[in-house]
Amino acid sequence: MAEQVGSSSPAPATGEKPAVLIIGGLGYTGRYLAKYIHDNNLSSELRLVDKHLPELAWLAPEFKQVCTRERFVQADASREQSFSRIFDRAGGKQFDYVFNLGGETRYSQEDEVYKMRSYGLSMAMGKEAARRKVKCYIESSTGMVYKPDSHPRRETDKLKPWSKLAKWKLQAEEDLAKIDGLNLVIMRMAHVYGPYTSKFLGTALCMARVYQFLGKEMRWLWKEDLRQNTVHVDDVSRAFWTAAEWYGTVPALPRKPAPIFNIVDHGSTSQGVMSRLIHDTFNIETGFHGTLISAFARLNLDHVVDEVNDETLDPWADLQTKAGISQTTPLSPFMEKELLKDTDLSLDGSKFEKETGFKYQHEKLTKEGIEQIIESYKAMGWWP
Repeated sequence: MAEQVGSSSPAPATGEKPAVLIIGGLGYTGRYLAKYIHDNNLSSELRLVDKHLPELAWLAPEFKQVCTRERFVQADASREQSFSRIFDRAGGKQFDYVFNLGGETRYSQEDEVYKMRSYGLSMAMGKEAARRKVKCYIESSTGMVYKPDSHPRRETDKLKPWSKLAKWKLQAEEDLAKIDGLNLVIMRMAHVYGPYTSKFLGTALCMARVYQFLGKEMRWLWKEDLRQNTVHVDDVSRAFWTAAEWYGTVPALPRKPAPIFNIVDHGSTSQGVMSRLIHDTFNIETGFHGTLISAFARLNLDHVVDEVNDETLDPWADLQTKAGISQTTPLSPFMEKELLKDTDLSLDGSKFEKETGFKYQHEKLTKEGIEQIIESYKAMGWWP
């Protein structure tokens, strides 16, 4: 059921609801944001831009009425020749809110890939949004831009990106902030999860299913208290919308410096939390490798990652065959080296709540939350 929100009031300047453009509208967060806006009737026009076609995006049934052909523009948003198709509206009007949720989301790619697909996209969209005087441009970034620490990072803490993806996200943040007249908000995400997720948590659940199948203990490297903070995709959608509405509530725009917010639940999710939840959900033994093995892994991470993947990928394929899953799915136990680093993703999200009055509805990652995700996989025919 769509929740009722009090935020569907008309945009004060025009007397009508804002027109909304979502770049990366078929991506994981993009489709949820689109659904949230659609279900709560928050926009006068909603347009989704993506490089991929809806038919190839593994859309669950509940997104089909939102991600329709009428609302959809297939385009590479980093290319100038696409701008008119992306931004032009009837009667010469402009979009009020532009959300950039596009770009390369895979880890362990070459610098050039992030530079072109993420950084290049952000700069192209930011410049065009400024030129067209868009009322609020929201850039989705990552909490991996901070110098890691188990103590939750605040927006003003030291920056030291620890993945290539984060390095280019930070570069985009810094250069977007220099664009004259851009009404910019930057949102730094914890690990986003929810139904149909295939990224961070999805990988862990696939691995757990393999260890359950093999009757083996699932063991983590490093330590129990290594932080891996999370946030539910429903809360992310609400947070993006809240930020866009909040942005225009001051008399003089753009706000300087551009606001930056951490988006993270209250659960302080750590490897220990994940280990316990997986133990309870899959009824398998879980634990941690000793310091000796972790010390070895730190020096030989490539080797360790290859070994883990060797151990899980074949059994995963066997599981899928046994379950009669012949089509490709977005799920895999394949472990990315960049995600296996001994680095804390630990964020303090209190600034966003204080500034905007936002409240999280999914306080923390729970066993019920994990079961809901597995049910969503089953409903799509992805889960062996």
